[in-house]
Amino acid sequence: MKYAQLVAMIIENIGGKDNINSVVHCTTRLRFKLKDEHRANTDYLKAADGIVTVVQSGGQYQVVIGNHVADVYQELMQQTGLTGQEQVPDDDKGSLLDRFIDLISGIFAPALGLLAATG
Repeated sequence: MKYAQLVAMIIENIGGKDNINSVVHCTTRLRFKLKDEHRANTDYLKAADGIVTVVQSGGQYQVVIGNHVADVYQELMQQTGLTGQEQVPDDDKGSLLDRFIDLISGIFAPALGLLAATG
């Protein structure tokens, strides 16, 4: 599958499969509940290709992927053998900064490939 390398990199940099308590996804994010967030390599994930940003909020470790998050989630389930809740509603609005980041990532994520190609 085309997201296999991305998922393997995410698993490795959140502290491995054993560090995951649960994972669900919303419209643009993988929402992890980790056993120990300090084991995650947040700076690496933020800079990685295929990831818009990482947000730690409300006890969740959120990896912002973009609109193709459902496909990434399915690959994550296959690689880890975990069972999840699938998609959850985006009802937790979070802080103003979180909402701003969501807005900006939603606007620019689809155009990143085009911008990179023209640069």
